[in-house]
Amino acid sequence: MNKKNKNLANAIRFLSMDAVEKANSGHPGMPMGMADVTTVLFKYFLKFNPFNPSWLNRDRFVLSAGHGSMLLYSLLYLTGYKSISLSSIKKFRQLNSICAGHPEYHPNSGIETTTGPLGQGISNAVGFAISEEILKKKFGQKIFNHKTYVLAGDGCLMEGVSHEALSLAGHLKLKNLIMLFDNNSISIDGPTKLAVSDNYKKRFQSYNWNYIEINGHNEKQIFRALKKAQLSKKPTCISCKTQIGYGSPNKSGTSSAHGSPLGKEEINLVRKKLNWKYSPFFIPKNIIKEWKLIGSKGKKIENKWKKIYNKNKKYINNYFNFKPQSKLSSLKKKLSSYVNDIATRKSSELVLKSLFENQNNLVGGSADLAGSNNTKTNFHKIIKPGKFDGNYIHYGVREHAMCGIMNGISLHSKIIPYGGTFLIFSDYCKSSIRLSALMKKRVIYIMTHDSIGLGEDGPTHQPIEQLASLRSIPNINVFRPADTIETIESWQLALKNMKTPSVIALTRQKLKQVRKKYHSQNKCSLGAYELLRTNKKIKLTIIASGSEVGIATNLSHKLAKYKIYSKVISMPCQEIFNKQNKLYKNKIINETKLKISIEAGTKFGWKKFIDDENLIFGIDEFGKSAPYKKLFDYFGFNEARILKKIRKLK
Repeated sequence: MNKKNKNLANAIRFLSMDAVEKANSGHPGMPMGMADVTTVLFKYFLKFNPFNPSWLNRDRFVLSAGHGSMLLYSLLYLTGYKSISLSSIKKFRQLNSICAGHPEYHPNSGIETTTGPLGQGISNAVGFAISEEILKKKFGQKIFNHKTYVLAGDGCLMEGVSHEALSLAGHLKLKNLIMLFDNNSISIDGPTKLAVSDNYKKRFQSYNWNYIEINGHNEKQIFRALKKAQLSKKPTCISCKTQIGYGSPNKSGTSSAHGSPLGKEEINLVRKKLNWKYSPFFIPKNIIKEWKLIGSKGKKIENKWKKIYNKNKKYINNYFNFKPQSKLSSLKKKLSSYVNDIATRKSSELVLKSLFENQNNLVGGSADLAGSNNTKTNFHKIIKPGKFDGNYIHYGVREHAMCGIMNGISLHSKIIPYGGTFLIFSDYCKSSIRLSALMKKRVIYIMTHDSIGLGEDGPTHQPIEQLASLRSIPNINVFRPADTIETIESWQLALKNMKTPSVIALTRQKLKQVRKKYHSQNKCSLGAYELLRTNKKIKLTIIASGSEVGIATNLSHKLAKYKIYSKVISMPCQEIFNKQNKLYKNKIINETKLKISIEAGTKFGWKKFIDDENLIFGIDEFGKSAPYKKLFDYFGFNEARILKKIRKLK
């Protein structure tokens, strides 16, 4: 490194060391090792504007190796982002500091995504890159022509999600995606050779990636590799051979530099070795000035870009601000008199057909189950390798990556991603779903085959605990609609909720329509509502969701013959219902002392609504392989068995 750039890189190193030391917690080794690479990237290649962190055509920088968060915070502070001050760096890892232990997404801050679970940032980066290609194809490369850079470590590449995401990226020929691989060969447990003997070059080449090997501390090699990646026709991985804890006389190149402070004595030795004569957190004015100059270049680039953007602004805004509500309201009115039995997965397809008749900002996909989860219509166009004029992604059997990529798509701009798989495979998606909730992003997960009702595929494919598991995540709406009308309303709410991801759990089996009269109100917006009442004075409240609402209505009518009067509550979304006022909740679930719930999933979580566990009709064991009607009878989800039990209580 030349002297000036060496000083720029050392500013990153010492801010990172000092912050970790002050917090007595953190990971100094990676920021110290990758300081040279990121200095070259930010100074010569990265297109960004600290004065407008949300500039649409900025390059995205994703820190997948999120434990090295001080690298990111240092870069944002030094280049002039208002979101990160020296004061906030001094509060690294402290309560309510923006400089959290791992990067946490904040709009308009420069922190592009939440990372920490290794490999997540890689899948997010693929989503960013896909979005850029879609928008570039739609609006032209004069408006959208940016790149996504993702910094990943050895740990990221060990995670299964990385294999999934990198494979798809290579297949799609995402030439705008560049990975900086911090190839330091060290993990927390020690050398990576304890667990890994991969040939990274062959691995990336098999994915259809370029693979460039460099010394991550050699400025010329870093520059040449990044320059070469700019013109590539497929994604590029730059393997940066670095020394973790670079500059530390006793800890560099070892696991002791990975996940704990270096200690004051060692930091003093680093200062001596790197000729850094300044006190903790002090950055000389000339170095600050040079970093700020690097940050200021983007303002001129954006101003030039704006002249072209403003001419197309109306067209772009129309695309981003697609309003589906009136279209879905019309569909709801049209289908309110629908009499044929229909699976809710098919109802969801009717919603998509209605939405995709016209241009919109939705991008769909499925993890190899498009025909089963009905996520693709004849109005969709497939996104293919190097061709991004479509709106549907075949993710392949890559559930985890699909959900991580959808997070990236949602983070990139106002494109709305949705993707489908079976509800049972939400277990493979959970980490990514959780992060979309944490980041407050509008991501829509279509989870079909939602119970033992899928039948013959058996217990490996029959979700039991998955609904409860998803409902346990903060800031997520889990919808389980009972028929076509509730499916439409669930979609309306999922599209409307800008800061909440949604899971829409749908049936394989056909269901009868339970909402037979048109009502302009979106009743699912209450989370739960009264669907049926057999008398003004009732003794029993029956709460159900999804396919079991039909069982509940039949049961209610049969009970009336024995003068046991009841009401049926459809509860398509517990999370929304829990947010209603106390008066409404009492009206819905506390009108009668006697209450039962019916849901073909675990009983776990229903105790908050039902006082007597014996009156929670669910399933707390694995299913079986058989036709769904026989399974419902076997596990007690039929009117006769429930009726018998209730009559005994009378």
